[in-house]
Amino acid sequence: MPPGVTKTVPQYQKSKGSLIITGALELSTNQTTHFYSDSKDTEEMLRLLEILLKKYKDEDCIYLSWDAASWHCSQEFKDRVKEVNSPKYRKTQGTPLVKLAPLPAGAQFLNVIESIFSGMAKAIIHNSDYESVKECKKAINKYFSDRNRKFKKTPKRAGNKIWGKEIVKPQFSESNNCKDPNHR
Repeated sequence: MPPGVTKTVPQYQKSKGSLIITGALELSTNQTTHFYSDSKDTEEMLRLLEILLKKYKDEDCIYLSWDAASWHCSQEFKDRVKEVNSPKYRKTQGTPLVKLAPLPAGAQFLNVIESIFSGMAKAIIHNSDYESVKECKKAINKYFSDRNRKFKKTPKRAGNKIWGKEIVKPQFSESNNCKDPNHR
């Protein structure tokens, strides 16, 4: 706004559109992968799985950890993971083993990517006035690109407030009891 002019926002505004971002965060390198989705459903999780299988094809194993949303743990998704984990598929496609490590229901705060999305929303979306969804996507893409570049240049693990403060050894094991004894 020019000097001396106060910006006003009408109480009722015409929608310029909406968007859904589907993404993944690689914890050890703090790199994000994202794309735009039409809905939050199993199809988008399958799409994300395929992207991650290609991106991490040189790894032996990848872990997928997320909250208890229904589309994260559908039978169709589990069946696809079982298929991509078969020795024949892995050998012919050259893909890593996929292990699922779901977070407990109601524990979205443990999902580190949520803080990444929150920071992006605060920096890019809140109090914004984009002319179109396309313009907003451009800003979001730049945000994630800049963020990835920053962490490639100065590596730092994601979730730095939790590293080294684990109750048990930080490895996936069904026998780990990660509950803090001081908070029963």
